[in-house]
Amino acid sequence: MDSKENTVSYQVTNTYSTLNTLSDNTKNVWFVCHGMGYLSRYFLKYFTQLNPTENYIIAPQAPSKYYVPPKLKHVGASWLTKENTLSETENIMRYFDAVFEQVQVPKPLNLIIVGYSQGVSVALRYIAKRQLDCSQIVLMSGGIPKELTVSDFEFLAKKTRVSLIYGTLDEYLDETHILYEKNRAFELFGHCNLKILPFDGKHEVNTAFINQLI
Repeated sequence: MDSKENTVSYQVTNTYSTLNTLSDNTKNVWFVCHGMGYLSRYFLKYFTQLNPTENYIIAPQAPSKYYVPPKLKHVGASWLTKENTLSETENIMRYFDAVFEQVQVPKPLNLIIVGYSQGVSVALRYIAKRQLDCSQIVLMSGGIPKELTVSDFEFLAKKTRVSLIYGTLDEYLDETHILYEKNRAFELFGHCNLKILPFDGKHEVNTAFINQLI
């Protein structure tokens, strides 16, 4: 038997969710990447306490959907796995490009990139690959991709605010892992306005910190 894996390219359609209205009164545009098991429209709930007049939130949707165990009733989604990671990453980068092209974020506005859990990896890869000029980067309860280097983020200004947020009781982050992520953050973003922000909690979105970011 001659087994071979082949590759084909084709056009796909995906959704993204938004909260509030992009207007002349908008001051901050948030691009928020959810964690594994979420759908983007439900991830928006963590940003509802922000001033709706001044904040416009864009939540892209991870493409790989599945039924969440154990009851297999609710639908969640995943960004990436270890299978075909490079090509899948490029697919996601092009999807993010399409979202930004459709939204057309005005330049003077503050662009805030948020990654939560698995969303940290795709958010940082997009910033690095597209040299995305943003005022803030928020890394919450996730891991920094190992392939990213200091040179990937040298373009960021010293005033760019980078926040590494994690729960001290996070069931997925032991002390060794937390120390590793801290060191990686200092390595990549030491030239920026970097803050390490732990909180008393588990693997969860900390809305209190989100509300304080602006």
